Amino acid sequence: MRRRAAHADWSVSPAKRWACVAEADGREWRMEAPCPVPDLATLAEALRGDGAPAVLGLDLPLGVPRHYARQRPEAGFVEFLRRRAGDPRFFLVNDTLGTVGLEAPFYPMRGLKGMTRASHAAALGLPGAEALHRWCDAATATRPAGAPPFWTLGANQSGKAGLSAWRDWLAPSLAQEAPIDLWPYAGPLQGLLRPGRLAVAEVYPAEALRQLGLRLRGSKRDRAARLTLAEPLREAMARLRVAPSAALKAALLDGFGADAAGEDRLDCTLGLLALIAVLDGHRADFIPEDEAVRRWEGWVLGQAELPRMALQPLGEEAT
Repeated sequence: MRRRAAHADWSVSPAKRWACVAEADGREWRMEAPCPVPDLATLAEALRGDGAPAVLGLDLPLGVPRHYARQRPEAGFVEFLRRRAGDPRFFLVNDTLGTVGLEAPFYPMRGLKGMTRASHAAALGLPGAEALHRWCDAATATRPAGAPPFWTLGANQSGKAGLSAWRDWLAPSLAQEAPIDLWPYAGPLQGLLRPGRLAVAEVYPAEALRQLGLRLRGSKRDRAARLTLAEPLREAMARLRVAPSAALKAALLDGFGADAAGEDRLDCTLGLLALIAVLDGHRADFIPEDEAVRRWEGWVLGQAELPRMALQPLGEEAT
């Protein structure tokens, strides 16, 4: 069966929006070099193309924290996001805590003296700064915590990328009943591979690096550090039965280029390889047996290590 897969390294900056695409006819994949992405709607249409099953990985949150979800009237994240289509107030980034609330959760617009995540959590009616995180965002034994979905400040934040993708593509598409299925809400990934439909999953390059058994010596912003991954990446591709195009081979040997977008080209390559690993059964399609994860918070594809943060069931109030 012919299949398509892609990973988009998404950003609010158009110059830092890149995607890597692969196609399989049987068990072997042909993977193309990263290319710029004008918008996610265009990429989604290209992936569905002639009706072949397709999967898109995104490095942005596809869920909201369970403590926030307790205050929502919707049944889950998919319905919640569908209802946000055409709601400009929700997608504004608040400049002050005075305007933060259930219907306007993103904060802050800029750094301010005395600003804390604890105060952001309090403005949202959450029991503490930790409650801004989803369970999959929390630190594990091998990696630090990720940023909360509604937090929009700092190099590690993912809130602005999530806001942009939700507002400009995902929420309107769901509201219009587009042929899109969100993992893990719609079930295991293999079951979402259906002709004419696009499965979408949360895939993070930093997590993908670990899942692929690779180690980056230095910063991904450093071309010299990226060059050290050329051979390990080619070996990973061989293990996954991925044949790189000539352009992708050249990109690997060039450290993905000397410009600032080199790190983005590396990220979407890593994300796609991790996605293929799960699609082909090299890595488990793990989804925790937790109601909040499966209805509201989502999960990171391929992540099997459980966070250190204590799990609180969806129906329980914090003490």
